[in-house]
Amino acid sequence: MKALAAFPGKRQINLIEHELPKISSPTQVKLRMVEAGVCGTDREISAFQYGTPPKGSDYLVIGHESLGEVVEVGSAVTRVKVGDLVVPMVRRPCPHDHCTACRSDRQDFCYTGDFKERGINGEHGFMTEFVVDDEKYMNPVPRELREVAVLVEPLTIAEKALAQVWQVQQRLPWSCAVAPGKDTPYRHRALVLGAGPVGLLGAMALVVSDFATYVYSRERAPNPKASLVESIGATYVSAETDSLEKLAERVGNIDLVYEATGASRLSFEVMRFLGTNGIFVFTGVPGRRGPIEIDTDLIMKNLVLKNQVVFGTVNAGCDAFEAAIRDLATFKQRWPEALRTVITGRFPMESYRDLLLGEAHGIKNVIMLAG
Repeated sequence: MKALAAFPGKRQINLIEHELPKISSPTQVKLRMVEAGVCGTDREISAFQYGTPPKGSDYLVIGHESLGEVVEVGSAVTRVKVGDLVVPMVRRPCPHDHCTACRSDRQDFCYTGDFKERGINGEHGFMTEFVVDDEKYMNPVPRELREVAVLVEPLTIAEKALAQVWQVQQRLPWSCAVAPGKDTPYRHRALVLGAGPVGLLGAMALVVSDFATYVYSRERAPNPKASLVESIGATYVSAETDSLEKLAERVGNIDLVYEATGASRLSFEVMRFLGTNGIFVFTGVPGRRGPIEIDTDLIMKNLVLKNQVVFGTVNAGCDAFEAAIRDLATFKQRWPEALRTVITGRFPMESYRDLLLGEAHGIKNVIMLAG
């Protein structure tokens, strides 16, 4: 079968013939892969910044944002059936008995770092025609979400972040019914950094959670991303026209910053404006750049005196996948055109060079793996 593979030793990305997988245990499921999203991680692996093949292989089949259709099930499978659409999870647990997270099926919080990730680290990914995996990693998707289901995995980033935000903010009177000194309801204010797929999907999740949501991105409006942001009831702000000082004045007390750029300089500059009792969520991983200068005294003082929280979030557990599927259905109902716009285009596997190695364009590009 066909597969897209990275050969780190040769520093090559090729469309190859890969061995067809077979079910080998009663709880396994065989998928015909339908689509795979192209993300920054795939492009970075294709640039050989990281990416580790499985043991004994000189190549790694890439791809972790995916949608598949069940074509065969093992004798003990009960959660899915032939014909179901599913989105597979990405991370697989480490083997250590002392890792409480992995032994609790929460490998997204693995303590040891010896986990594997399909299409990234130690296990082949989903940019291929067929995949076999255990049913515990399958997340069924309603057939009516077929057109947008490939967005589930990137949406899980925001879902996991929001779950942690709600949990952390139980520390204080977070659900304010009325704005202090006013008769009008208070809406928490969220600032999203970046208008890529992770940022835009995060903005949708925040709007659905009733945050007054602002998206801060480089491009000057009007542009397609700004139009999408405005169509979901959020506010687009361009870095070319508004300084961070002006942005902070416009937003007011920033209750939540959802970082989706991987740009460390911008992120730490924005951290200076995080509001009282605010949370700053990092989702991006910066590239290899030089050191930056930041006002550590101000950041530390604000963290202490304003009761602020900063955390990072990566990968996702089953609960985040389930939340993403539910929210994706909500997005489709509320903003069908905006949601479709997130997917810029669908391309055959033979177009992989432009998508993985060429200049990035659009929002989310998708590789079609089967009809």
